[in-house]
Amino acid sequence: YMQPNPLLKRLGFAAGDRVVIIHTDDIGMCQASVEAFAGLYEACIISSGAVMVPCPWFLAAALFARQHPQVDLGVHLTLTSEWQTYRWDPVSTRSSSSGLLDAEGYFPHRSPEIQEKGDPASVEVELEAQIKRALQFGIQPTHIDTHMGTVAHIKFMASYVQLAWKYHLPPMIFRLDEAGYRALGMDPVGAAAASHMIAEQESNRLPLLDHMAGMPLDTPQNRMERTKQAFAALEPGITHFIIHPSVD
Repeated sequence: YMQPNPLLKRLGFAAGDRVVIIHTDDIGMCQASVEAFAGLYEACIISSGAVMVPCPWFLAAALFARQHPQVDLGVHLTLTSEWQTYRWDPVSTRSSSSGLLDAEGYFPHRSPEIQEKGDPASVEVELEAQIKRALQFGIQPTHIDTHMGTVAHIKFMASYVQLAWKYHLPPMIFRLDEAGYRALGMDPVGAAAASHMIAEQESNRLPLLDHMAGMPLDTPQNRMERTKQAFAALEPGITHFIIHPSVD
C-alpha cells in the first residue's frame, strides 16, 4: 500500500520531494545534552528535539522550554535505562509487578527485556505520566517519540497511538508494510497487526513518517563529510533524521 505519503501534499510538498526533520534525541539525559541542544537551536541548525522526562537533567530541559516557548520539543517516551552506572526509573510506579523495573530497581537496559516483561497497562500509565509531567513543568510538546524504539512493539503500539490522539501529538511512527515490520524483528502476527493499524491510522489522517536516518554514534572522524553523505542518501518522503549532540 506504500503510495506517496499523503502528509507531503498536506504540507505543500510534491510526492517525490525529500523532506527532513533534523531531530535532537535524548535531551535531558545529561547536562551535556541540554547545553548542546540550546546551542544548536539558537544557531538555527536543528528543527526538532525530544526530552527524556525520567532523567536527571529533565528539569534543565524544561527550564529551557519555558524560556523558549516557541521551541519544537517532543516527549521522548522512555522505558529503558541503558548505561551501566548512570540510571533512571519510572515516574509512575515502584511496583515490580509492572514489569518496568530490573533487578537494580531501574528501567531495564535494553528494549527486548521491557517488551517481554512489561505489563501493557502499566506501560500505558507510565507513558501518559511522562507526557503529563512534561506538561506540568511547562513544556508544550509538539510530538511524541520513543527512546531506543521500545514502544514499537505490538504490546505497546495501541497505547502509543491512543496517547497521540488524546494529547493531539503526532507520534513518531513509520509507514511500514508487513514486510517492513518483519524486517524490524516483529513476528508475522505482530507485523500483520501493526501494518493494518498503520494503514488505518493513515486513513484517519494521523501524520506518519516515511524513513528514519541519523548520524552514527561511534565515529567522530570526518563528521562533515559523513553528514553530507547521509543527506545525499535520503529517499523521497519525510525522514526523521536523528542526531545526539553533546557539549564536551
